Amino acid sequence: MLCQFPRISRQLIKDVARSFSRNSQTASSCTMHNHNESSSSNNRLTVQTQSSQTHTVSATQSKEMPPKDMRPLYLDTQATTPLDPRVLDVMMPYMLSQFGNPHSRTHAYGWESEAAVEKARKQVANIIRADPKEIIFTSGATESNNIAVKGVARFYKGKKNHIITTQTEHKCVLDSCRALEAEGFDVTYLGVQNNGLIDVKELEKSIRPETVLVSVMAINNEIGVKQPITEIGALCKAKKVFFHTDAAQAVGKIPLHVNEMNIDLMSISGHKIYGPKGIGALFVRRRPRVRIEPLQSGGGQERGMRSGTVPTPLVVGIGAACELAQEEMEYDSKRIKSLSNRLVHSIMEACPKVIRNGDPENTYPGCVNLSFAYVEGESLLMALKDVALSSGSACTSASLEPSYVLRAIGTDEDLAHSSIRFGIGRFTTDEEIDFTIKKCISHVKKLREMSPLWEMVQEGIDLKSIKWTQH
Repeated sequence: MLCQFPRISRQLIKDVARSFSRNSQTASSCTMHNHNESSSSNNRLTVQTQSSQTHTVSATQSKEMPPKDMRPLYLDTQATTPLDPRVLDVMMPYMLSQFGNPHSRTHAYGWESEAAVEKARKQVANIIRADPKEIIFTSGATESNNIAVKGVARFYKGKKNHIITTQTEHKCVLDSCRALEAEGFDVTYLGVQNNGLIDVKELEKSIRPETVLVSVMAINNEIGVKQPITEIGALCKAKKVFFHTDAAQAVGKIPLHVNEMNIDLMSISGHKIYGPKGIGALFVRRRPRVRIEPLQSGGGQERGMRSGTVPTPLVVGIGAACELAQEEMEYDSKRIKSLSNRLVHSIMEACPKVIRNGDPENTYPGCVNLSFAYVEGESLLMALKDVALSSGSACTSASLEPSYVLRAIGTDEDLAHSSIRFGIGRFTTDEEIDFTIKKCISHVKKLREMSPLWEMVQEGIDLKSIKWTQH
């Protein structure tokens, strides 16, 4: 193990994070003192603000939901996750005293920053069982996806010009493929089955001699389905096609092994694993070597694939987040699965006509997408103002169009408009799930009582048999 993290209770970590949030408007700086020593009999953290007021947070404080002086409960972890205070603690020295440029080779400031970056590179590599030399730091998964898709395609365009992806990929992959189409590349957008999974046999039929890359995300960010990555990797290796996976929602949540899964390129995001925003990574296989045409020019950092000064504090943050995620993956997985089952079963038992989108078995339990028939999703989101939720991807949430992912799996438009995504994470508590269940059931029943469509369904009228006319 590369570094020792203090053993602090989950509730305690969450309490101090919330305390920081409450005081962020009145204090420009704060210092966190950890009093969780082995001799301490009570788990407490003290937060010191600029105004010299000390706020002591107890792990056994009141569990009333939600406290009046706090913002809504957070259940949108597919959009982003809170920074783990233990990650912040590791980052702080590189924001203040150890501020050197990691590419400065003539003095100690540069040397210590370079050492920190290389340590983080090893931490990121360890979580996916890669060689540290195969890790390239980027600004996030969006940039990693752009480099992987565009970079590989452009480098090999003289020999191959066909790319395969799916209709349910993240927008940055789909838009990268559309950009390549404008450059003359041929792109196949594979459809998915009603459960959200691709048919590997259909993928095999789509591969041609000129296919250069297959890009399939590991876990979908809207419905949480886990694609058969190992099968896809084996197929691509047999066909001598490069395989890229967007693993922003998978790293730190499910075990990944780039060699066993035959993955050639993998995109990673820092802020999806309780690390800082603005930092990501791209795994690029060295043996057999994957060649990439860089998207930007500069000083040739990161093996010439991503020029620009590496941000040491952010890199240290994603490294610490990866190590923490690797250590706590088993515990997090069991706990999140338990909370997820509780949420889904309680809501579906109390409310009829609720559909879970995506495959119920091959799924990441921390991402729950439910459609509430005869309830407008936006209305339900507004009613659930005490809980931070989403109706789909944060990257497309400004659009009133139904989710393209739900349309791709064959969801009716009215059900697609009624979908809500619940994101459960490391710091989600039992009380928060119970509060969300209670509020969700209550507001769904109220909204349905106001719906003439629900009244017609209760009377046994088949809505699909009605011919609606517009006046």
